[in-house]
Amino acid sequence: MALGRVKFRTEVVAVGPLAEEFRAAGILVLFGDGVPEELADVAVVHRPTTDVEDLVVGDVLVAEGEEMRILAVGDVVNENFRQLGHLSLKRNGQADAALPGDLCATEGPIPPLSAGAEIVIHAAGSATP
Repeated sequence: MALGRVKFRTEVVAVGPLAEEFRAAGILVLFGDGVPEELADVAVVHRPTTDVEDLVVGDVLVAEGEEMRILAVGDVVNENFRQLGHLSLKRNGQADAALPGDLCATEGPIPPLSAGAEIVIHAAGSATP
C-alpha cells in the first residue's frame, strides 16, 4: 500500500496489564501521558514526537510494521486525540463508526506493542484498501 506523508508520530511509553486482552480482540486503546488512572490498565500510553493532525478516512496507522488503513472516523475522534492523545482503534473492517469515539480500520491483527515501539500515522496515499 502506498503511504503518504507522516501526519503523526509517537512512542509507546507503557502498556497496561489488560491492554493485551483488548489487542487480542482487535482493539487498540491509546492514551497520552495524562491517562486517567481508571483507564491505565487497558491503555497503551504514548508520548507524541510530532503535533497532532486530524485523522481522515484513508489515512494509514502503522505499528510494528502492520499497516492499518482507516475506514471510519467517529465524530469525537479528532477532538479526543488532540486533547487527550486518546484513540480507540477497532480493526473491524467497518466503514461506519458505531460510536462517536471509534476509529475503524481494515480487518487484521494488531501487533503486540511494548515500551519504545513507534506508531506512525500517514496521510492517505494513492493505493486503495
